Amino acid sequence: MKTASVMNVSTQTTDNDAPTWFDSLPKVRGRYRVNAPLDQSSWFRVGGPAEALFKPEDVEDLQVFLKNCPSDIPVTVLGVASNCIIRDGGIRGVVIRLGRTFASIQIDENNPEQIIAGAAALDANVARFAQENGLTGLEFYSGIPGTIGGALRMNAGCYGIETSNVCLSARAIDRQGNLHNLTTDEMSMSYRHSDVPEDWIFVDAIFQAQPGDKSEIQNRMEEIKSQREGSQPIRERTGGSTFANPERDTPGAGSAWKAIDAAGCRGLEVGGAQMSEKHCNFMINTGTATADNLETLGETVRRRVKENSGIDLRWEIKRIGEAVKDK
Repeated sequence: MKTASVMNVSTQTTDNDAPTWFDSLPKVRGRYRVNAPLDQSSWFRVGGPAEALFKPEDVEDLQVFLKNCPSDIPVTVLGVASNCIIRDGGIRGVVIRLGRTFASIQIDENNPEQIIAGAAALDANVARFAQENGLTGLEFYSGIPGTIGGALRMNAGCYGIETSNVCLSARAIDRQGNLHNLTTDEMSMSYRHSDVPEDWIFVDAIFQAQPGDKSEIQNRMEEIKSQREGSQPIRERTGGSTFANPERDTPGAGSAWKAIDAAGCRGLEVGGAQMSEKHCNFMINTGTATADNLETLGETVRRRVKENSGIDLRWEIKRIGEAVKDK
């Protein structure tokens, strides 16, 4: 595998690995890399490289990039890839990864019961920060892998609480570099979905919490951890729930795992990909899976569930990038 090349952003020096359009990218204060591997940063540990990877220095740097990046160059934002499959052919165009400056977590100076978290902040770190500051209501984030940006995009939730229940507002940048302040109502959040345009990039959000006892909050987080470890294969190479639960008005609707189990798909394997024996709505890489193995397994499960119960399972895991041709 080729190693990624780091570009000097002040001179935009290129090499033989750089795509033909690389010189048309705007000058930024952050860093570009070409042919940047993504597999080891994916929770599934699969996927091809990014043609170019951009880590912006801050919000303003990201705005400059989006405003001046040619519109015909695809742009994809990627968090910690905890809930996505990066296809084996990699991702065309520029992949944006938000770095440390987008991972800050702090108390709102105007309201001690509100927390401002950057889009790159890990959900679990937000829960931990709230606990350390004696704030309750965000404990559920300790049971969700991924970042706040992904939580906003997917209205992530667990144990009866969703992001929409605690988020007051968020900021996002559109493809033209404009910064938008969005209320939760404007984001139109529903089950594992928000109506914010796919090409907008979340940069931070404000969350409402309430005063609480630190020990009680910690105990609740420990309960969530214990529940997850007892029912989910969290120590495997996985991406969380593979499919969203069917809508309530769907005939025969219930938990996705029940439909998968009834279709005989618990433990089903394709190559190195397997539906977990422990929780059959979790897909795992047993060690040798490719992205194609994982996606093929998921589509096989969807087909068998449809044949068995008539339920159309909807992917909760995102699939991004290009498939390898002529396999």
